[in-house]
Amino acid sequence: MKRMGSFLCAFLLITLPLAAGDNKKEQDRLENCGYVIKDILDIPDNIPQDLLDKAECVIIYPSVMKAAFIVSANYGRGAMTCRTGEHFTGPWSAPTMMALEGGGVGFQLGGQATDFVILVMNPRGAGSILKSKVKIGADAAAAAGPKGRDAQAATDVTMRAEMLTYSRSRGLFAGISLEGSTVRPDNGANEKLYGKKVTGEEIVRKGVVAVPPSAQKLVALLNQKSPKNLSDPESLK
Repeated sequence: MKRMGSFLCAFLLITLPLAAGDNKKEQDRLENCGYVIKDILDIPDNIPQDLLDKAECVIIYPSVMKAAFIVSANYGRGAMTCRTGEHFTGPWSAPTMMALEGGGVGFQLGGQATDFVILVMNPRGAGSILKSKVKIGADAAAAAGPKGRDAQAATDVTMRAEMLTYSRSRGLFAGISLEGSTVRPDNGANEKLYGKKVTGEEIVRKGVVAVPPSAQKLVALLNQKSPKNLSDPESLK
């Protein structure tokens, strides 16, 4: 009996660290998302406050890279959080892990790490992303996001966009085009992070999981910086 107890203790000591380590990449990714959005929101002339206040979701891809194997591949892994509630009027949600892929990314990278931030500006765009892969510019209208005071002079096309896209590389922050790239929920990473199979839609819209510790700074920051959705209520129905 004692031998069996000793065996179980030893087994738990070995397997618990392994289980905790299974989602370390996902936890690190969420922490990096928090660092990126904090750096950007702390600078007044970056993402305009009025645009953040009208966004339903925010997607962050920290340190997107271009990898050259047999065929050049552009990829990024990040996270998306949305305002909760039927009409996106509640606090920010637990994050769904996200993937960014495709040719549009490659033209922007130039071989160096680049952070991307995407504001999702209406419920249709949010719903499309949560359900399946979305090609920017084809499945969802997108525009390079204005920054600072330039937001006041944004064109009608920009303000009608379902997504506003930004990048930061070597400290420089700018609106940028990601047309041709695709964004999608990374359900494999969600399973690792939350310890069960769960979709992006279940995480964000149905609230089936709590905000993990690694994302608490990210979610708390957005709740602090933009606690209310200031979009026209009619546009949220």
